Amino acid sequence: MNVHINLPRRGARLLVFMCVGGASGLAALPSLADLAPALDRLSVSVGVLSADPKLNLSLNSTYGDLGSGDMGLGKETMPRIKANLMIFDSQGVSFDYYQYRHSYTGAFSNTTNVNGTDITAAGNAFLDVKLDVAKLAYKFWMGSGDTVFGAGAGAGYYKLGLNASATASINSTSSSAQGDYNDSALAPLLEFSARHAFGPDLRVFVDASGVKKSNGRLSGSIYNTAVGIEWFPTKNVGAVLDYSTSQINLSRADTVDINLKLKVQGPSAFIKVRY
Repeated sequence: MNVHINLPRRGARLLVFMCVGGASGLAALPSLADLAPALDRLSVSVGVLSADPKLNLSLNSTYGDLGSGDMGLGKETMPRIKANLMIFDSQGVSFDYYQYRHSYTGAFSNTTNVNGTDITAAGNAFLDVKLDVAKLAYKFWMGSGDTVFGAGAGAGYYKLGLNASATASINSTSSSAQGDYNDSALAPLLEFSARHAFGPDLRVFVDASGVKKSNGRLSGSIYNTAVGIEWFPTKNVGAVLDYSTSQINLSRADTVDINLKLKVQGPSAFIKVRY
């Protein structure tokens, strides 16, 4: 299995800034107190998670809006990068990025009732989907013992690139539509976390976040939850295993209405480096 991580330019610059600036800051601030055992001054995690997406394609026609219904695209692995930087003893910045890419070709059929008349559409669709999601939040941590709780606010950035084409026979009348779509949006972000350290080498965590935008050409919501465990066989390098669920619902209204429903649910694995 080959996994290619292609960070968008803004995301790559932000991650480099966090790592280089954070390492420089740690060297320049030796007087900071020790953190809670469940937190790190600076950490970067790189890994993959499993996706089981479904996509809905709507075709506008003279008969009305005819939808394909949910089309399964098959399971995929998605690269994911996370980074955390503590600026003070109880405040820090968190970054999360993942990307989904997939091409789909398949047939669909659907029957819809429009003004009391049954309309049957059958045809073929080609879809090339690329979705980038990046989140940046400023977090406050509460607690100084083995258990800490965090709450943060920031912004979520998502970009949807899609090449779509469809041909259909609608009640024996042919219809087709195609187009390239590239849209991006910023939306408010909320994050909540809980972490517990059993010792310097073993920790567990729960994370949750939500992004929602109800207006604009590209609107929708993104919700994430994860429960996991961290184990460090060495002081600075460890492994992270978690079970996460991400629900992504994005809508793009145009000549061809696109409703992207992407659900990511299952185990994930990361390599984590901490300082």
